[in-house]
Parts: sequence; structure tokens; C-alpha cells
Amino acid sequence: MSVEVADNRELDRYEVHVDGQLAGFAQYRLTGERITMFHVEVGAEFEGRGIGSQLAKAALDDVAARGLELIPRCPFVAAYVRRHPDPYLDLVAEPLRDSVMAG
Repeated sequence: MSVEVADNRELDRYEVHVDGQLAGFAQYRLTGERITMFHVEVGAEFEGRGIGSQLAKAALDDVAARGLELIPRCPFVAAYVRRHPDPYLDLVAEPLRDSVMAG
């Protein structure tokens, strides 16, 4: 199974492709140096294979590489950060860190 994640800046979303087929996406809004991630969706036929987690990891790694501040409005992204605070919690805007960790 080939999994690839790419930032589709025209549609403001990270997309995950499995064997060349669009399997899901993470919708965001970029404002200056701040990225708000507000929706993750994975197709039903791809659920249960860790595709959403691979998408979240790749997107957050890109956010870190670009030096952006994260506003995790999507429950899935917030839960991913909560499960992997090192290194992703430092990406979250300081005032939101406690609420992200509290769930």
C-alpha cells in the first residue's frame, strides 16, 4: 500500500492518496503564520488502516517545518496532538495547549 500526503494549497487542504486514489483530506485556513485545522475526513473504504493518523502526522510535520502556529479546531487533529505531545504540542498556540491536552 502506497500512502502519499501532499499540501493542496489551491483547495487549502492536505490530501492523502492511497495507491494513487484520494483517500482523505485535512482542511485548513492559513492566516499569516497561523494555520487553523478544522476538518479531517477519510473515506469509509479507507477507515481502520491508520490513514487518518498518517495524514495528521504528515500535515503536522509540514506545519512544524514551515514554522507555523497551530490552532487545532478539528477534534481528530487535537486528539492526535494529545496522543503525541512530543513534538506536536509546541506547535499549538500557547493559550490553547491546556485545553488541547484536557480533551
